[in-house]
Amino acid sequence: MRLSFFIAKRYLFSRKSHSVINLISGISAFTVAIPVLAMVVLLSVFNGFETLIRSMYRHFDPPIEITARHSKVFGWDSIDAEAIRSLPEVTAISRTLEENALFEYRERQVIGMLKGVDSLFSTVVPIEDMVVSGQYELKFGDLDQALVGQGVAFMLDIRTAYLESLQVYMPRRGKTVSYLPLDMYRRKAIYPAGVFALDGETDSQYVLVPLDFARSILDYDSTRVSALAVGLREGADPNRVRARIAEITGEGFDVKTRFQQKAELYRLMQYEKWGIYLMILLVLVIASFSVVGSLIMIIVDKKKDTDTLITLGADTGLVRRIFIREGLLISGIGTGIGLILGVLISLGQQQFGWVKLAGQSFLINAYPVELRGTDLLGIVLSVGLINYLITRFTVGRMVSSRELYKAK
Repeated sequence: MRLSFFIAKRYLFSRKSHSVINLISGISAFTVAIPVLAMVVLLSVFNGFETLIRSMYRHFDPPIEITARHSKVFGWDSIDAEAIRSLPEVTAISRTLEENALFEYRERQVIGMLKGVDSLFSTVVPIEDMVVSGQYELKFGDLDQALVGQGVAFMLDIRTAYLESLQVYMPRRGKTVSYLPLDMYRRKAIYPAGVFALDGETDSQYVLVPLDFARSILDYDSTRVSALAVGLREGADPNRVRARIAEITGEGFDVKTRFQQKAELYRLMQYEKWGIYLMILLVLVIASFSVVGSLIMIIVDKKKDTDTLITLGADTGLVRRIFIREGLLISGIGTGIGLILGVLISLGQQQFGWVKLAGQSFLINAYPVELRGTDLLGIVLSVGLINYLITRFTVGRMVSSRELYKAK
């Protein structure tokens, strides 16, 4: 192995071997480097967006959520909340109640989601960090106040500085007719205290109100909730805690981690990420054929050296190993260059934000980037395997025992 690698390295780097073939080998290494660079950068960008989305939703989705499996609401006293609260990883349990509602403000209307939350909600999820106007204060003395999503605020032209109430309309439960007169609705007024910004889908739907306000307009008693939001201590394993809570709640309830609450979104992001990975991998396979061309020319150019090695007693296996390592050296140099450039570009984007996002955003203004060692390892293994298979096949076809031993 040392002998074959030594000879292959001499063929590639020896001063006396400099020729047009070496120039072509350099170009081949460059063609391998480009897709490797693109793979590092694009996977890092997808990682950055994934981390960003996870960070965004931790400000609205609880670490663990408990919902009824077969109904929209349930009595929270039907769950042994004390047993859940006694778990060492649990910090708090917040009750929430949500339902579709019609919102009206200064003669503008929009349909959205009314979400009633109790006083512990902000300790379970840091919603206060997402407030972009006003403040998170759902009670001002005895006065009920609301935190409005930015999309809802835009559609209704809500200004928190104005002392105008937001009208909330909710159909009376059990009342169904072919037309909808006003007395078929419950209506209550609430004052906007703040506006929060998360993402377009959430911002354009949700209005957060006190839990008692939601129960009153929905005509529910004090035990009815849509979900229980469970807060966890820093460093706690959500999956392990979820399993323990599921044992306490029983089969009638769904217990989901933050990832499971948005499973389709995260799954779609993974599909997109690995779809891009496979597309660039296909480009890499095509680019690797330039290494094949360089290798064929090297095999032809070193025909006399090969004859000399055979005369000295080298077997077919040694000759093949020499040229296999020659191909791997060319692709390895390209892979190394691509990795170094990709890492440098990713770190530069992470540090300086060279490439900006189009439009305006309250969260970031440049493409997020996150390098992961597992991605780099996967790239190296994938590129190495592809180039090894292509090189081995090429050398096997070009260097046959019958042709070599004609030189003897």
